[in-house]
Amino acid sequence: MTLVLNRIDDRLIHGQVVVGWGQPLDVKSIVLVDDAVASSDWEQDLYRMGVPPEMEVRFHSAADGAPLLDGYRTEARPGILLTGDIATMRALVVHGGVRDVNVGGIHHRAGRTQHLRYVFLTAAEEAALAELVTLGAVVTAQDVPATRAVPLAELVAARLSA
Repeated sequence: MTLVLNRIDDRLIHGQVVVGWGQPLDVKSIVLVDDAVASSDWEQDLYRMGVPPEMEVRFHSAADGAPLLDGYRTEARPGILLTGDIATMRALVVHGGVRDVNVGGIHHRAGRTQHLRYVFLTAAEEAALAELVTLGAVVTAQDVPATRAVPLAELVAARLSA
């Protein structure tokens, strides 16, 4: 599959990914890279239930997924690469050659500050996203295709009151 989107979303597979991105991009496959999900048949079954039958889902750990990305990029069918956290995406940038990163949903948790309606970050997470840029990735935040992609510098500068 051609990877048409490399997304960080802590909810992993859900309606916004499957319908909001999947339909407009004509996605036929999702590559979900998450160490915990990759080792849990039960969680994999749950995530498979969230996609239509014609959409394939592949599960990998970060270590196993990174070397497979070149192969996924050469397949004809469009697909989404999906991670639930910045650290996993970092591994894919470093070892898998990911160059465009979409921050799609990092939600509220203690210690995080709201930057956009759908992005809450700690100072360490801000620094981790900035590191992705130094590693050669273009990082933007965008919840759905119809909205404007927010560049990382603007994302980090934004602070919303809760």
